[in-house]
Amino acid sequence: MTKIYAVCFKDGGKSYYFKSNLEHELDQYVIVDTEKGEQFAKIVALNIEKNLKDNVKEIIRIATDADYEQHLKNLKDADKALKNCMRIVKELELEMNVLNAQFTFERTQLIFNFLADERIDFRELAKRLAAIYHTRIELRQIGARDKAKEVGGIGICGNQLCCGRFLKQLETVTMNMAKNQNLALTPSKINGCCGRLLCCLAYEDEQYTENCKNMPSIGTVIKTPKGEGEVVELNVLERKVKAMIDGQKEEFLVDEL
Repeated sequence: MTKIYAVCFKDGGKSYYFKSNLEHELDQYVIVDTEKGEQFAKIVALNIEKNLKDNVKEIIRIATDADYEQHLKNLKDADKALKNCMRIVKELELEMNVLNAQFTFERTQLIFNFLADERIDFRELAKRLAAIYHTRIELRQIGARDKAKEVGGIGICGNQLCCGRFLKQLETVTMNMAKNQNLALTPSKINGCCGRLLCCLAYEDEQYTENCKNMPSIGTVIKTPKGEGEVVELNVLERKVKAMIDGQKEEFLVDEL
């Protein structure tokens, strides 16, 4: 029977789905079929419910000791390739920060991720790298959130960054999520180490969005059991409002207004 498994190509990385007719165990190393050829991966989740019509590729086999040794060699050589790439970038005076390097399992491709403020002409860099490693070179420009995931760090909450600890996929975070939670819209309060909006703003957004329904905005005049008043405070989670009535703050449940 065909089953769906989630795998990662590196610790803490994004999960990808593959199918197999074999029984696999959690944390088992496998070789999978990808668009870039065979890749070494680790099983991170079992029995995933996913429609097979989504063009899910296959787990080719369970990795052997030889496969594992090849994987370790690829990691070691990729580290050396990263140092060579950084050296050439410096020689060419390119305004880019190369973050990491990775060989595909069969070494048919060498991939570099880099950060840059503007578009970079890296044709000469790619040419030099190809001359050294005799394989296809791919240079990917990534964003600030991806960099934070790679580098890691401590967030304003005092914990390790979510993106480096457990987030497998970086979802879109919007300013409306901060507004829904009535947060002060100052960068130091709502931005993470990457300079982008905090990923955790999305965790409770669904609940805040639901609770915000039919709630008045601050500054609006509402009718209450104690008369008309202007809304001065909101408690979204408890669905309460405070209104100024005859110079006094009065609190009411929204559902009772």
